[in-house]
Amino acid sequence: MKKIGLIIKETSENRIKNILKDSSAILVIKYSGLSSPDLSTLRQNLKDSNATLLVVKNSVAKRALQDSGLELLVKKIQEPCGLVFVKEEPIGACRVLYNFLKEHQNLGLEGGVLKDKLLGKEDIESMARLPSLEVLRTQVVMALNSSISGLVITLNQILAKFVYCLDQIRQKKTDNKSS
Repeated sequence: MKKIGLIIKETSENRIKNILKDSSAILVIKYSGLSSPDLSTLRQNLKDSNATLLVVKNSVAKRALQDSGLELLVKKIQEPCGLVFVKEEPIGACRVLYNFLKEHQNLGLEGGVLKDKLLGKEDIESMARLPSLEVLRTQVVMALNSSISGLVITLNQILAKFVYCLDQIRQKKTDNKSS
C-alpha cells in the first residue's frame, strides 16, 4: 500500500501534466515573502486573464516538466516557485504578473516557455507592455480599412475628373454650335 505523501505527489504530478496539455505558455514565479491574501489576489487576477497559478513542491514540478519534455524550464525552478499555466494568449497573464510585481517586490519572475521557446524575465516584461490581442486586431482592421478608404477616394477623384473633363468637352461643343 502506498504512503499518502507518495499518492499526493503522484496526483500533483498528473494534474500538472494534464494542465500542460491545454496550456499555450507556462511561466515560473517566485512567491516567497508574499502574504496569503496577496497570493489569493494574484490567483484571482490571473484567473481573470485565463491563467492558473499552481503552487507545488519543486521536485514534483521538475519531474512533471521533465516527463512532458520541458527540460528547458526545469532549470528555472529553484526556491519556492509557482507555475502559471496560460490557456490562450500569454500577454494578459504577463501583464498581470508585471503589474503585480510593481506593487509587490517579493514576487519574482523567473521565466517561462511559450511554444517551445524559453522566455526570460525581460521577454515576459516585453510581452506585458504589448497591447492586448483585441487592440492588435483593431489596429490591423483600421490599417486595412484606411488602405481601402484611400483607394476608394483615389478612384472617386479619378472618376470625378473624368466626368468634369466630359462636361468641359460638352460645354465646348455647345458653345461652338451656338457661335
